[in-house]
Amino acid sequence: MSNQNKASSDEAGRAAEDGECRDQPRDEDAAAAAGDSNPNDRQDADDDLESLRAELAEAKDRTLRLQAELENYRRRVQREMEEERRYAMMPLMRDLLPVRDNIERAIAAAEQASDASSLLEGFRMVSEQFHTVLAKHHCVEIAAMYEPFDPNRHEAIQQLPSDEHAPGTVVDVAQIGFQLHERVVRPSQVIVSKADTSES
Repeated sequence: MSNQNKASSDEAGRAAEDGECRDQPRDEDAAAAAGDSNPNDRQDADDDLESLRAELAEAKDRTLRLQAELENYRRRVQREMEEERRYAMMPLMRDLLPVRDNIERAIAAAEQASDASSLLEGFRMVSEQFHTVLAKHHCVEIAAMYEPFDPNRHEAIQQLPSDEHAPGTVVDVAQIGFQLHERVVRPSQVIVSKADTSES
């Protein structure tokens, strides 16, 4: 090989080495730059994941609260509907009671007439039928006679001194009261005993 060709080959080899030396720092710089960015990327990804988890937990909590509120509303509406159905007959009961009172008055008047036996018997039958209808609809008389006075079920229209009964005892009933299930349609109008102070 000639000296000229050898020199050219040596120069080409040195140039290639110089190029590799020049390229090497760039590769190292790129690797360093890539290494510097990875921790930040991972941190951002972790933050995003944590945020999504928090949003999911919040959404789940809202869903559970809404379900509980909906269930409470459903139960409340059901209770109100049951109450409405249970006491739907209240206006009818109030309208029928004056009729019942008139029948009772007619029976009382007929009992005073000796020639009204057929009328009396007819009124008694109507009265029994009427009471049967009331009972069928769960409208029953309020117990009052000789019962302790109960302001929730009785209406006192008079007080009488009595040494036979404890004060606050119902000693007479002026008008029978009725209740529909546990609710008072009208209270019994009663006369209530009080302590007899006439001898003191």
